[in-house]
Amino acid sequence: MIEFFKHLLQEFELPLNNPVLIFSLILFIILLSPILLKKINIPGIIGLIISGVVIGPHGLNILAKSSAVDLFSTIGLLYIMFIAGLELDMNEFKANQNKSLLFGFFTFIFPLSIGFPVCYYLLQYDFNASFLTASMFATHTLVAYPIVSKMGISKNQAVAITVGGTILTDTAVLIILAVIMGSAQGNLNQAFWIKLGVSLAIFSAIMFLVIPRIAKWFFKKLESEKHAHYIFVLSVVFFAAFLAEVAGVEPIIGAFVAGLALNPLIPHSSALMNRIEFIGNSLFIPFFLISVGMLVDISVILSGPTALIVAGTLSVVAIFGKWFAAFFTQIVFKYTKTERQLIFGLSSAHAAATLAVILVGFKAKILDENILNGTIILILITCIVASFATEKAAKKIAICEEEVSHEDTNRDKILEEHILIPLAKTSATSSLLDFALLIKDKKSANPVTLLTIVPNNDQAEKNILRYRKAVDKFVIQGSASEVKINTIARIDHNPASGIARTSKEIMSDIVIVGWPRKTGFLDKIFGENVDSIINNVDKSLFICRFEKPFIEEKRLVFICPPFSERGVGFQLLLQKICRLSQELSIPIVIYAEYKTHQSIMQIAANLKLSAKLGFKSILDWEDFEAISDEIKPTDLIAFNLSRKGSVSYQSIFDKLPQKFEKSFEENNLILVYPQDDNKVTSMDAYEDFTATPLTKGLEAIEQIGRGLGSILKKG
Repeated sequence: MIEFFKHLLQEFELPLNNPVLIFSLILFIILLSPILLKKINIPGIIGLIISGVVIGPHGLNILAKSSAVDLFSTIGLLYIMFIAGLELDMNEFKANQNKSLLFGFFTFIFPLSIGFPVCYYLLQYDFNASFLTASMFATHTLVAYPIVSKMGISKNQAVAITVGGTILTDTAVLIILAVIMGSAQGNLNQAFWIKLGVSLAIFSAIMFLVIPRIAKWFFKKLESEKHAHYIFVLSVVFFAAFLAEVAGVEPIIGAFVAGLALNPLIPHSSALMNRIEFIGNSLFIPFFLISVGMLVDISVILSGPTALIVAGTLSVVAIFGKWFAAFFTQIVFKYTKTERQLIFGLSSAHAAATLAVILVGFKAKILDENILNGTIILILITCIVASFATEKAAKKIAICEEEVSHEDTNRDKILEEHILIPLAKTSATSSLLDFALLIKDKKSANPVTLLTIVPNNDQAEKNILRYRKAVDKFVIQGSASEVKINTIARIDHNPASGIARTSKEIMSDIVIVGWPRKTGFLDKIFGENVDSIINNVDKSLFICRFEKPFIEEKRLVFICPPFSERGVGFQLLLQKICRLSQELSIPIVIYAEYKTHQSIMQIAANLKLSAKLGFKSILDWEDFEAISDEIKPTDLIAFNLSRKGSVSYQSIFDKLPQKFEKSFEENNLILVYPQDDNKVTSMDAYEDFTATPLTKGLEAIEQIGRGLGSILKKG
C-alpha cells in the first residue's frame, strides 16, 4: 500500500511527466474553462489563455513546455491560419481584394509609423531593434477568428478584408524580419534578394498550380474513401508550412496559402469541411491558446519599473496602432462602428507572428530581455482585448443579420425549409444528397427527407425492409455534415402520385429528382411519371444529372428565359443558385435577355446576395448555337424552366432540355421548375396522372398550329 501511494505521489510530482495525465488535464481545461467563464460573460478563448498562464511554468508549474506541447501548439496555430484561408469566401475576396490590400497597408503602416519613433526616441533602442520591434506591432494573429466562425458571420465583408489583410501584413513583416536578420549578419546583398524572390516564386507555383491538380485527382479517384480525404488535407497543410519555411517565410503563411489553394475544392457545407472544423475547434486550436498562456510570465512585471514601462508602452502602441488602422478603414469604406470594432478585434491580437519575430530577434541579440518580457505581457493583453471586442461586435452583427433576414418575406419559409428527394436508383442518391446538403439553408431545423415508393404487391413489405437497409449509408452521409436525414417509404400504385402526396404531407419546399436514363424529353425521356410530377407538384422541382464530382466545375451557367424573374419561386431559386456558387467557389454566368438580367441584379441586391453574377446576352432563344457555343465541359448548367400556364412559359423551350441532354453529355445539368402559385392542383388530380386523350389531342393541335404559323411566315 505504501508503495502504491509513493507511486501515486511520483505521478503527481510537478511538473507532470505522465503523458496520459498531461493529456487528460489539457482535455479537462478545454472542456471546462469556456463553460465556467461563460457564466460571467468572459469569452472562452480568454479562459483557455488564462488557464495556460495558471498551469504553465511561470504559474503553478503543473505543465512544462515540452516537445509534445510545442507540437500540438504548432498544429493549432497552423490550423487557425488554414481554416481562415479555407473559410474565406473566394468570390467575396476577389470582389474586395483592393479593400484587403488597402486594409493590409493601413494595418501595416500605422503600427509601424507609431511604433518606430516610440522605440527609437522614447525607449532609446538602436535602429535595428526599433525597426524590428515596430514591425512586430504590424503583425496580428487571428486568435479571435473561432468566435466569428462560431457566430456564423465568417462571410461578412469586414471579416473577408481583415483575413486578406492579415496575410499581407504578416508576410510583409516576416520578409522584413528576414531582411533585418540578413542585415545583422552582413548577408544583405544581391544574392540574398535573388534567393528570397526565387524561393517565394517556386513556393507560390507549387501551391497554386501543382497542389490543386493533385488534390482534384485524389478526391476524384478516392471519392468513397472519406477518411483519406481528411488525412490528405492535413498532409497538404503541413507540407505547405514546411515549403514556406524553406522559402524563407514563416510556416503560418504556408498554412494560410494551403487553405486558399484547397478552398475551391472543399465546399463549406461538405462532410470534409465539417470534420476539419470539428477536430480543429475541439482539440488543436484550444491547445494552441493554452500554449500561448504558458508563455506569459506575470512575474516580469514585478522585476522592476523598466520592464513595466516597456510592457505598458508596447501594449498601448500595439492597441492604438491597430485601432487607427481599423478607424481609417471604416472611414474609407464607410463601414459601421460595429464593423470597425470587428476589424479591430480580429486584427489586434498579437501571438504567433509577433512571438516569432521577437524570439528570432532576441536569439540574434538584436533585442534585449525587457522587449521579450514586454512582448509576452503584450500577447496576454491584446488577446484579451481582441476576444472581448470581437465577441461584442460579432454578436451585434449576427443579431443585425438576423433582423434583416426576418424582414425578408421568404425568411419564415427558409427557416422551415424542407427538401424531399424521391429515390429511383440508390446509385444516384449520393450525388443528389450532396447537392441537397450544399443548397440547404443551415438555419432550417427540418431534415432532408429521402422517399421511396414501393409498388403495392406481395413483395411490398420485403421491398420496404430492403429500402431501409439501403438508405442507412445516406443517413450516415448526412450526419457527417451535421444534417438530419429522414427516411420515408410509401406503398402506392403510381410513383408520381406517391411523390406528390408526400410532398404535400411533409410540406416540402424543394423536390430533387434524378435524371432518368432514357432518351427524349417529358413522356419520351422521363416517362409519364416525371411529366406528371412537373405538372402537378406545386413545389420548386430540381431535375438533376450529375455525371462527375462538383470539384471539376469552374462556372455555374444559369439560363433564364424571358419573364423567369416574375415567377413566385424565382427568389428562392436565385438564393439556391448563389449558395451553390459560394459553396463551390465558382462564378455565375447568367444567360438571359438584358431586361431579365437587370431584374435579376435588382432581386440579388434586395436579397443582399454576394455571389459574383456575370452576364451573357441571348436575343434569339430559338438559335440553340448562340447558347451552346461558349459552354464548356467544366460548366455546371442550371436551366430555369416553367410549367404550362405560368407567366414565363413559352412552347419554344419545351425542346431545349432535349437539345441540352444530347449536346452536353459531359456536363452536370440541373433543370429547375420553380414553385408557381398559379399551378395549384387539388388532391383529386393525384388519382390518375396519365394524360387524357383530350389533353393529348389539344397538344397535337397546338403543334400543328405552330407548324402552320411557321410555314405562313416563310411564305
